[in-house]
Amino acid sequence: MPQMTEKLPRWDMSNVYPGLESDELERDLSRLREDLETLDGFVQAKGIGRLEQPPMDLAAAAETLDAFIGRYNDIARVMQTVIAYTYGFLTTDSYNKVAARRMSELEQLEIRLQKCRVRLQGWIGSLGSVLPQICEQAPVAREHRAVLDLLQEQSRYLMRADLEDLAAELQLSGGGAVWKLQGTVTSQLKVPFEQDGKETELPITKIRNLAYDPDESVRRRAYEAELKAWESVREPVAFAMNSVKGSAVTLSRWRGRDDVLHEALDRNRIDRDTLEALLAAMRDSFPDFRRYFLSKAHKLGKQRLPWWDLFAPVGKANLSYTWEEARDYIVTQFGRFDDELAEFARRAFAGNWIDAEPRDGKRGGAFCMGLPAVEESRVLANFDGSFDQVVTLAHELGHGFHNHCQRGLPMMRRGAPMTLAETASIFCETIVFNAALADAPEEARLFILENQLIGSSQVVVDIYARFRFESEVLKRRAQSELSADEFNELILAAQKEAYGEVLDEEHLHPYMWLLKPHYYDERHFYNYPYAFGLLFGLGMYARYRQEGPAFIPRYKELLRGTAEGKVAELAGRFDIDVREKGFWADSLAIIREQIDRYCELAP
Repeated sequence: MPQMTEKLPRWDMSNVYPGLESDELERDLSRLREDLETLDGFVQAKGIGRLEQPPMDLAAAAETLDAFIGRYNDIARVMQTVIAYTYGFLTTDSYNKVAARRMSELEQLEIRLQKCRVRLQGWIGSLGSVLPQICEQAPVAREHRAVLDLLQEQSRYLMRADLEDLAAELQLSGGGAVWKLQGTVTSQLKVPFEQDGKETELPITKIRNLAYDPDESVRRRAYEAELKAWESVREPVAFAMNSVKGSAVTLSRWRGRDDVLHEALDRNRIDRDTLEALLAAMRDSFPDFRRYFLSKAHKLGKQRLPWWDLFAPVGKANLSYTWEEARDYIVTQFGRFDDELAEFARRAFAGNWIDAEPRDGKRGGAFCMGLPAVEESRVLANFDGSFDQVVTLAHELGHGFHNHCQRGLPMMRRGAPMTLAETASIFCETIVFNAALADAPEEARLFILENQLIGSSQVVVDIYARFRFESEVLKRRAQSELSADEFNELILAAQKEAYGEVLDEEHLHPYMWLLKPHYYDERHFYNYPYAFGLLFGLGMYARYRQEGPAFIPRYKELLRGTAEGKVAELAGRFDIDVREKGFWADSLAIIREQIDRYCELAP
């Protein structure tokens, strides 16, 4: 792994607020409290909530609906900005007590807004067949019609308003609290490790980055040190897993859902037929991925891969980049696709929108978040100079470009289900990968293919294992709590099912359940949408290659409208049928071609 000596940027949020305790932030918090109080009063005064029968006065209902939407959007714009701003401090420094306190305050305010939205949803559900007539008389509601239709459809799964209030408030001390527990425990973990002949103590994020080191002894020692570190915190995190999954099972039952997966499918705006088509195509691709794993093992002089070799670099060219080189390469490649995308990336780098430095207290991995009040995004990364991190930056900037395409929209019309949230990121990642492969000298192509296949295998094979694990955990959690040993057994069984015999069964990763924050999020099954996103993004990129520049305006239009429709309908605009296994198989065929090329290349 490249040793970073340059000073890496930290993100700058001073154009949002001067600080966590600034007068400007205090003023917006006071405004939020006042506006929420006003919205609460409006909801009560207008009787917004589930009705016994549709209202008779449709004109009055139209006026009420428009007024609610306008107030809600204004509040949500400020609230999401303040939350993202505060979260930026918390995720880069989990020791920051001011940020933790601020986030707790904001969660209380967010719950109040959520309660108002639940009452709106119950009310919308009660409008039944008169909703179209009301929208015809309500110009604001008419612009939000697609969102309102989705709210109406899902209103059937609401509990009584008082029970939904209770569930929302308990989330703060239940699921929300254990999510914080997992994040804090894992981000603050430090690991003794010998490096360059010296015993040192490294943050767990840096230990995990050593999985990409070219020296096998470093990778193996890092793997062993990592497992030992996770073992030291497994009991409190197992408690967190039991808590969040137990709550999910209970709430899905009370809301009349078939199961927890049912809610996840609706949230991601797909159906079981679509998921089954996706999973079937993924399973069908496992022999191809196993060919890749076996080829990699042979290139490393082994019969099977131990876990510490899954991310090992293969190839003679161990590409490394300075921060400036990564910036220039990404902007240049984005520009070959679209000037607007390149200008967006240039602005993100120049404006210090990216926190790139790995450090103690900072969360691992990478993510992107929007700041709607200033129409900007911020990207968290842990840049180490590797090609993988260049691709990761391109991926996260793709999320930022998705936000950019939705600028100017009211808040209820922004966002995307997770199934479509990865579209722009995978697209941008593919732009950079294809360019790197085309530009690289012959001796570097194996290295670049290796990097791409590491990512694809994680999203297809490992994500399948995570889905199987979570499915089994929820099934068993409905009966009783599980021990840390049981979580270990379930994740190992899922890994064996997905990877097959190509991995060394004595050296898998029994604590993958502990370190992945997705399991502790209230959005359960935070896994298969990544596979959906990868393959949908590849399918979209294939359409771009077929259509050329004419594709770009339609693509941006899709990104702008991802909050306003079901996935099958939006994909249908490109003649894509997501319920057919064939579409997913075609996307996986792109990866199979990469595997074929990889297997043909000598180490």
